[in-house]
Amino acid sequence: MFGAWRRGMMNWSRDRRVWMALGLCGLLLAGISAQGADEATVKLYQAKCASCHAADGSGTSVVGKALKVRDFRDPEAQKISDADLTTLIAKGKDKMPGNEKTLKPEQIKTLVAYTRELARKK
Repeated sequence: MFGAWRRGMMNWSRDRRVWMALGLCGLLLAGISAQGADEATVKLYQAKCASCHAADGSGTSVVGKALKVRDFRDPEAQKISDADLTTLIAKGKDKMPGNEKTLKPEQIKTLVAYTRELARKK
C-alpha cells in the first residue's frame, strides 16, 4: 500500500524538479534578452543616430555639438513619450532627417527602446 504511494511521491518530486529547472532556464533566457539591445539594433543606431547623438546618446559628437542636439539620457528628454519619439524618428524635426522611408516601423520601435536603454546606462 505505501509502496505505490511512495513511488507516486517520487515521480511527483522528479516532475516538480524538471518543471522548476525548465522555469529557471526560461528566466535566465529572459534575463539575457532583456539585458541589452541586440547587435542589429546597436548597428542600426550607429548607422542612423550616433553621428549626431554619439554612441552613448549624450549628443557630444562633433556634429551633435554643432547642432546642439539633446542628450537622450537627460531626464527631460526621457519624459517624451514613446509615441512622440517614434514620430520624431520617422518624420524628423528641424535638422534631423526623417527615417520613415528607410526604416521599417519595427526598426523605429527598437531605436526608441534603445534610447531608453542608453538613459538607464548613464
